[in-house]
Amino acid sequence: MIFGPAAVGKMAVGLELQRLTGLRLFHNHMSADLALQFFPFGTPQFSRLVSMFRKRVFEEVAASELPGLIFTYVWALDDPRDKASVEGLVRIFTDRSAKVSYVELAATQEERLRRNETPLRLAEKHPKRDVARSRALLLEHDAKYRLNSNGDFFYPDQHIKVDNTHLEPREVAERVIAAFGLPRTPAA
Repeated sequence: MIFGPAAVGKMAVGLELQRLTGLRLFHNHMSADLALQFFPFGTPQFSRLVSMFRKRVFEEVAASELPGLIFTYVWALDDPRDKASVEGLVRIFTDRSAKVSYVELAATQEERLRRNETPLRLAEKHPKRDVARSRALLLEHDAKYRLNSNGDFFYPDQHIKVDNTHLEPREVAERVIAAFGLPRTPAA
């Protein structure tokens, strides 16, 4: 699980990890953007659909022969509902004796505001194309929630934190592979 604030590079790092390890990436916007086709963000219908999509994908992957999954998420660490949601998703894997690793990304707000407008982000995350709204939401969430830990992460033995302000996604992916002993694909 890769988590951190908006535009920190979760999807970009996840794509590199997918390329290097063969694990499949399920980035947060894959479920959120689908639900947005039908219901506005934050509505009960939107929330139920996103929750159901995630849960079903996790269940199918956990029950399959796939070696694992990379999931990205903006985790409000100070919101007990977010923690409960993450724990429910993680339990789908841990109930099958799978190992779960947490990768926390951090970057300066200035860098994240720059990344908020990168071509990859705009191409893969349709709601982010309204750059002014996306920027406002990033700033609002930074002010409202605690999106990075301060040496107090819930599961320290399964966690690394990487400040990727000045790192390329491949460099971060290499650190994750080394930290958790992830196998590489033969071509990587």
